[in-house]
Amino acid sequence: MSDPKSTYGEPVEEPTPVDDVVGRAHEGLAEAEAAREGSAADTTDASAPDPSTTPAAPTEPDPWDSPEAASLQHDSAAAAPASAPDTAVYDKPAVAAYEPPAETVAAAPVVTASEPVSEPAAAPAAVAPQPIFVQAPEAPRPRGNRAAAGAIGLVAALAFAVLSFAVWLGLAALSGGVSTETFAGLALGTLGTWVFWVPVVAFFLAFWLLGAIINRGRWGSWVIFGLLVGFASWGGYLLGVLFQEQFWNITASRGAELMSEHLLAPLGIAAFVIGRELTIWFGAWAASRGRRVTELNVEAQREYERTLEAGPQLVRP
Repeated sequence: MSDPKSTYGEPVEEPTPVDDVVGRAHEGLAEAEAAREGSAADTTDASAPDPSTTPAAPTEPDPWDSPEAASLQHDSAAAAPASAPDTAVYDKPAVAAYEPPAETVAAAPVVTASEPVSEPAAAPAAVAPQPIFVQAPEAPRPRGNRAAAGAIGLVAALAFAVLSFAVWLGLAALSGGVSTETFAGLALGTLGTWVFWVPVVAFFLAFWLLGAIINRGRWGSWVIFGLLVGFASWGGYLLGVLFQEQFWNITASRGAELMSEHLLAPLGIAAFVIGRELTIWFGAWAASRGRRVTELNVEAQREYERTLEAGPQLVRP
């Protein structure tokens, strides 16, 4: 007797769409469960027994695998009506596939060797203002009147020489020793004597020395101390007489006689008067110039004080 399995064949049930959905849902649950179990298994003790080495438990034989069960299954299939395949199958509810929640993990930036590492910009250091050194203005130097007094003394000395020459010619004319023929010789003789030039030089030196002492003084100082310039001019006349007589070749007694003869000589008195008067008039000129210099000095001092009060000024180009 032949085997009913080999004669008629075993009916095969094809999976329905519902079973396919359910199977995928179970597979997703199984994968999620396996992922959780895998993470938990990593923390278990390594000494746990390996399931692969544990002997499996004996299984009981399935009663449906026997030949009697197969014949009964064949008979029930033959007695079933032709519409058996259209028999309704219990619908199983569709189960949505389980998807594990996605965990958001902030991945740390990976810096490779090819990427430049940007260093944090250093905060700019506070720059201290640099001190600016300003040279203090110098105090104005007061101007003097000594050089001007010397220049005015040259003009006064030239006037002294002209007046002295006029006195010489006037005295010669009064004595009757001047004529048209002898005028030129007398003039050249006078200009070539020590008696004429030494008083002029003495007047200039005395005037300039007095101007250096008075400096920016008032005119009254020139009037009072002009007597000293007059005496210096008179002494210059007496010294000129000694030079004219070559005092290094004469005795002392002869020198004393010369001084006594020319002590009150008209030319000596004229030198004193001319020197005194010229000092007064040219001294007024020097005093006027000294007054202007004083005003300039005062104004310069005021400007210096205003500059100090204003403080240093920074001028940018």
